[in-house]
Amino acid sequence: MGRPFPARDVVRQVANKRIGIILLLGFSSGLPLALTSGTLQAWMTVEGIDLTTIGIFTLATLPYTWKFLWAPFMDRYVPPLFGRRRGWMLLTQVGLVFAIGAMAMTSPSDATWRMAFLALLVVFLSASQDVAVDAFRTDALHARERGMGAAVFVGGYRAAMLVSGALALVLAQHLGWQFTYFLMAGLMGVGVVATLLADNPALDAPPPASTWAAIRDPFREFFTRRGALALLLLIVLYKFGDAFAGTLTTAFLLRDVGFELQEIGIITKGAGLVASLLGVLFGGVLLAQMGLYRSLMVFGVLQALTNLGFWLLAVSGKSFALMAAVIGMENIAGGMGTAAFVALLMALCNHRYSATQFALLSALAAVGRVYLGPLAGYIIDHQYVDWAGFFLLTTAAALPGLWLLWKMKAVVAAADVDRFESQ
Repeated sequence: MGRPFPARDVVRQVANKRIGIILLLGFSSGLPLALTSGTLQAWMTVEGIDLTTIGIFTLATLPYTWKFLWAPFMDRYVPPLFGRRRGWMLLTQVGLVFAIGAMAMTSPSDATWRMAFLALLVVFLSASQDVAVDAFRTDALHARERGMGAAVFVGGYRAAMLVSGALALVLAQHLGWQFTYFLMAGLMGVGVVATLLADNPALDAPPPASTWAAIRDPFREFFTRRGALALLLLIVLYKFGDAFAGTLTTAFLLRDVGFELQEIGIITKGAGLVASLLGVLFGGVLLAQMGLYRSLMVFGVLQALTNLGFWLLAVSGKSFALMAAVIGMENIAGGMGTAAFVALLMALCNHRYSATQFALLSALAAVGRVYLGPLAGYIIDHQYVDWAGFFLLTTAAALPGLWLLWKMKAVVAAADVDRFESQ
């Protein structure tokens, strides 16, 4: 059964202070990412750094993958000011202001390895901020707010990536790299202000009693739940088909259909971003009305069906209008699925171990995105299927996750409440 959700409730949620804080924290979390990846690569390329060195710099992003290793310490220890969640948020945000500012004062060509150290430091602090912010969002939002909270967080995150990516490149061309990075350091103040304005989560449980308990108990607590292993498998499989198709979308549009780079850029990076933002916001609104299970099922089916749009493009040939429609629908459905999926991850976390459990679950969720690329390329290169067959395969790859979701209906529905308020 859906829950009544009149239009005034949408306005009330958007105007909710907690939702506004989550939006700003999403921006703060997304801002550092491009500064240590695409934007930094552009700076190094302009200064004549060789490709081998630029390739080595990509290793600086590894802390994003391994942040669950130190997440237990952020559950266990409480900074002296602002509480457990806000304290860690503020420490990492202030650290990012200074670390990004230090990057601004460093030349990739004159001090290459100093820049490498600073990039690694920024990524470490950024990954740590993500741990703290994810835990804060999980603890601060009530069950009815999770959908909208996930939506505005993702929206803020993607807007920040646009600022530190595309906008930063434009600014660097006209005003220089140093000014651009100083400006980005200043924009981290958005996160600092959000943290200072936020209230400590009402449901913040006591921290684990010891470091060993902080490492052991999140696993023990999770695996004593009904259907724990099936839940982990669901997290891996839910966006499997979506991730599978997304690994080679750009290559397909360029090599098989024959679109120009400019055409792809306008649609995928421009209109696609707008469609994705609309998707997460629309998904957040619908989630509060439909509930977590129904939203995951409906949005998951839509994600699978949009893969058939690429199949239609493969069999129909080049059509700008069809490509725009397919990319738009794919981004809207993917955004809706992301809003519901992030809400699921929040719902599965015990407030006492939010930092560790969310970090672990989100790392598990990235399995498909990280490891499907090589498999997809191998299938196409060795001509096991053509492009049309490939996108049919990605549609089929979404079905096990939907089947498992259906089997786990009772468990997912039970998670869609404030389960751990008393803990």
